[in-house]
Amino acid sequence: MNHRSYLPGLITLFASCWLPGNCHAEQEKAPQPNFLFIIADDCTYRDIGCYGGQAHTPNIDALARQGMRFTRSFQAAPMCSPTRHNIYTGIYPVKSGAYPNHTFVKAGTRSIVNYLKPLGYRVALSGKTHIQPRSIFSFEYSADKNNPDMKVIDQFLGECRQDKTPFCLFACSNEPHSPWNKGDASRYDPAKITLPPYFVDTPETRRNFSNYLAEITYLDGQVGECLRLLEKHQVSDNTLVIFTSEQGSGFPFAKWTCYDNGLQNALVASWPGKIKPGQVSDAMIEYVDVVPTFVSAAGGKPAKVLDGKSYLPVLLGQAREHKKHVYGLHTTRGIINGNDFFGIRSIRGERYKLIMNLTPEVRFQNACTKNEVFRSWEEKAKTDADAADKVRRYRHRPGLELFNLSSDPLEWKNLADDPKLANIKSDLQARLMAWMKSQGDEGQQTELEALQHQGRNRNKNNKKKNNKSKNNQGTN
Repeated sequence: MNHRSYLPGLITLFASCWLPGNCHAEQEKAPQPNFLFIIADDCTYRDIGCYGGQAHTPNIDALARQGMRFTRSFQAAPMCSPTRHNIYTGIYPVKSGAYPNHTFVKAGTRSIVNYLKPLGYRVALSGKTHIQPRSIFSFEYSADKNNPDMKVIDQFLGECRQDKTPFCLFACSNEPHSPWNKGDASRYDPAKITLPPYFVDTPETRRNFSNYLAEITYLDGQVGECLRLLEKHQVSDNTLVIFTSEQGSGFPFAKWTCYDNGLQNALVASWPGKIKPGQVSDAMIEYVDVVPTFVSAAGGKPAKVLDGKSYLPVLLGQAREHKKHVYGLHTTRGIINGNDFFGIRSIRGERYKLIMNLTPEVRFQNACTKNEVFRSWEEKAKTDADAADKVRRYRHRPGLELFNLSSDPLEWKNLADDPKLANIKSDLQARLMAWMKSQGDEGQQTELEALQHQGRNRNKNNKKKNNKSKNNQGTN
């Protein structure tokens, strides 16, 4: 037998096995992963169990043990509406237009729905929204009193399993946003709980903090419900689950500030067979990175317009680092009891963080400076030096704040005037200004224009324009 006569045929056969669908031995293409993103509302990351907090969070803690816990995850704005627009667009707040509260994105902006639907996904959001306009954020919506509707989620997961359709589900809790009236507060005796060191110790503070911790445990129950539904519909093994705490709580020195208690968040991710259990990552990631991460994991290519960068390599254990710097901004204009303007910008590196307060001459205020907790701080400040110092720190900010986060994680010692750190301060300032310029952020001018980017005022402006148009028509 002439074996040479078989050689061309064998070459053709082996070559064809490398072409899709041409070889029976070829493994089936791996199914696209599902995504479940569970987000809290006004929860300081330090208060969650697996981050060393006092709140009893067995479901979140278990999720962290099953996957990866990030120690340095951040958002770009320390309040609800800009944060959620940031997550769903992959674009920083000023560039998208969604930087004050109760805001909306600019026309032509695309959301995660626009990126995942063409890849075959059903994309749903159950619970708190705080995003506009619906034409851009065209999720499959549901809610149960501003919380995830577990019955609808149950049905949604069942349909996706039956139809073999990949899904991306955002389960958006309204907890532990104040008022803190859910959960079993008896677990947290006000007299025995440990207050954060930056709090003023008053009965009002202890009572409210106890109720807040109870509501975090209530939130943890919602996390557990979502995970049980994944198990029920047998989709857990192919679902990337992410839990995150959103911005900090409504207590002072957290939400509405660019301190880490306001900008840093808890983020744990679990993905059976992909993320090794028990991982802890120090990679610096941001909410703006969620969209490109999901698109990459789904097999797509992130759009160039996105500000975020996929951290899929970190999740898969292929990389240990992600970003060198993260950025933050806040405007009080348009929030309850907020200053007419008090803009804040920040940049954080591996070790140092710089905060720039645009109007240091203005006394800082927001919703929490009118509640009973802060009023009790102010009352105690009349006779207590420590309370007076904390009230002063919250109400009055210098133009620049520089912190060494390695030795001062609570950002209590301002080093902005330390001559030894002049080069570090200068470098961070230059990077921050360059980022602002890239975003179209003009600082104080951008702050003054904030109301134009609020949905509630957009409607008023449209009415004024329409009325002016009608009046002009009547005189012509």
